Amino acid sequence: MNNAQKDKAFIWHPFTQTEGLKILPVIKHGKGALLYDENGKEYIDAISSWWVNIHGHANPYIAKKIALQAKKLEQVIFAGFTHQPAIELAERLVQKLPEGFSKIFFSDNGSTSVEVGIKMAIQYWHNLGKPKTKIIALTNAYHGDTFGAMAVGERGLFNRPFESLFFDVEFIDPTKPDEAKLKFEALAATNQIAAFIYEPLIQGSGGMIFYESQLLNELISISNYHSIICIADEVMTGFYRTGKFLASNHLQLSPDIVCLSKGLTGGFLPMGITTCKGFIFDAFTSTDKFKTFFHGHSYTANPLSCSAALASLDIIEKPNFDMLIKGIEQQHLKFLYLLKKLPQIENPRVLGTILAFEVKNEQNSSYFNNIRDLLYNKFIENGILLRPLGNTVYIMPPYIITKKQLKKVYNIILEVLSNL
Repeated sequence: MNNAQKDKAFIWHPFTQTEGLKILPVIKHGKGALLYDENGKEYIDAISSWWVNIHGHANPYIAKKIALQAKKLEQVIFAGFTHQPAIELAERLVQKLPEGFSKIFFSDNGSTSVEVGIKMAIQYWHNLGKPKTKIIALTNAYHGDTFGAMAVGERGLFNRPFESLFFDVEFIDPTKPDEAKLKFEALAATNQIAAFIYEPLIQGSGGMIFYESQLLNELISISNYHSIICIADEVMTGFYRTGKFLASNHLQLSPDIVCLSKGLTGGFLPMGITTCKGFIFDAFTSTDKFKTFFHGHSYTANPLSCSAALASLDIIEKPNFDMLIKGIEQQHLKFLYLLKKLPQIENPRVLGTILAFEVKNEQNSSYFNNIRDLLYNKFIENGILLRPLGNTVYIMPPYIITKKQLKKVYNIILEVLSNL
């Protein structure tokens, strides 16, 4: 068997229905915004490989830093020990976070960073002797695949077999601001809400849904008044995806807990971070051992992952790095002008480095819209990695993508759409 056949024989891929699955491209290496399969075919990675490779593939600086760290310390238990890369990373991240954030909790990925945030919020109230467990979330939300993260996500989309096991969550629709605010106010007034969790300004896997900052500011303000813990899931939006370090930086009010992952290590190694304001941490500081936060992973604060994250921060902090972000946004806005003229396109939109639109067809807009497979296969045939969410097409490229490469992505999209 060749590699592609062995893959089909032995591997179960995520978010993939294997019935009728074609042989998958076997990627041999990557460089910058490009991926190359074992047959030599080139692909432009226009989604940063699920939004993680913000500096492109095989960045030599990050690779070098990981290699240097691997020769010194590759792993150490993080309960009872610490190490320099974790200390430095925590210090540097806190300096970039909104005022009041003081503690960094390490985990393994985006789902676990959200899981940790939910557990922090619920145990916060437990430790204060005021147990609250109900959470408010947004419709069409996706926060991950672990049970807590699934529970605060849109019901029935990715989690139908498990719904009966979820805890109590109230959902509001951010695309209907007046209705959402009224429902939120009524729920907050019950004094039973432990936390409000949200993807700030843009909901990713739910369909790249944009919503207004004014609404989110108002909901955070209501939460502050009623002492509801606000959890910002910045797993996708963090590290300049929306044009600022955090999407929360676009707002007037800040959350109490922030969840980070994806771009954190520049796409090199898994890592999640949950960071909180000091008053959250204070509720866990006690001589009562039962108030301890009993959560941890074998690879918590892995030194190699910390080194990758530190190297990624070094790149982000270079002079003129913001010009890369602005350059992508400017190109997106020019392409947006063209998209608005196409009759088969609905709701083209841009925020920072993210561009999205819906392709019209006879089905409703949905993750399960059948046009998805047609579009995906056409893009792959043309050497472009785009992974539509149903009939929602989006571009979220590495920040180092060239103007020429991004223009090619646009041209292939136009060509595919013209032949539908």
